[in-house]
Amino acid sequence: MKLETVTQVNVERAARRPVIVVTDTASGEQRLVKAKDIATDPLSAELAKQLRMGKSGTVESGGKKLFLNVYAPTARLVIVGAVHISQALAPLARSLGYDVTVVDPRTAFASPERFPDLPLIAEWPDVALPPLNIDHYTAFVAVTHDPKIDDPALLHAFARDCFYIGALGSRKTHAKRAERLKAQGASDADIARIHAPIGLNIGAVSPSEIAVSIMAEITAELRLPKEAAKVQAA
Repeated sequence: MKLETVTQVNVERAARRPVIVVTDTASGEQRLVKAKDIATDPLSAELAKQLRMGKSGTVESGGKKLFLNVYAPTARLVIVGAVHISQALAPLARSLGYDVTVVDPRTAFASPERFPDLPLIAEWPDVALPPLNIDHYTAFVAVTHDPKIDDPALLHAFARDCFYIGALGSRKTHAKRAERLKAQGASDADIARIHAPIGLNIGAVSPSEIAVSIMAEITAELRLPKEAAKVQAA
């Protein structure tokens, strides 16, 4: 890889923007495709697929064999609420390669004893969230059931374009939440982005089962084409 290409890759990675290096395996010719250019690239479908999977691989196009070297940011999971579900969800997400942070101003919940070896921020969302630099490669879960904590956290997630936003609660609870968020400036499009009730419908009952359903839904949102992810969640 040429030094110029390596430099560009490092710039994009430092900014947590995905980038793909396309190499002609016969000639060695390379080109770099940034995330913003994937939709208009001649290989858009192949590039989008490999990026969703987060894996490099070989494709054939125009009689050429091309190697797509994918550099995708490490996915993050921000959990607002240090509750029982979070105790099961956090280690599960870490086992799947996510960088996990738990936020809860209630120090009785956000304790190292309950969440060993995990980043904990015992602050209110308006203080805790901005320094995290939440971005499109962040999954965001609000599970406190407390509007004073969950609502401002969700508003922050809308502004940061998280790839997944989920909130705990029944449909009735979510309807009330939607009214509150709209009163604080959220749009219908923002509200529509919230997965609520949270998680895939697998009949989950226990905190551990609910954690599995949440990670399954997050995985579908990250890895599947958008329309397929919607079908999975239905």
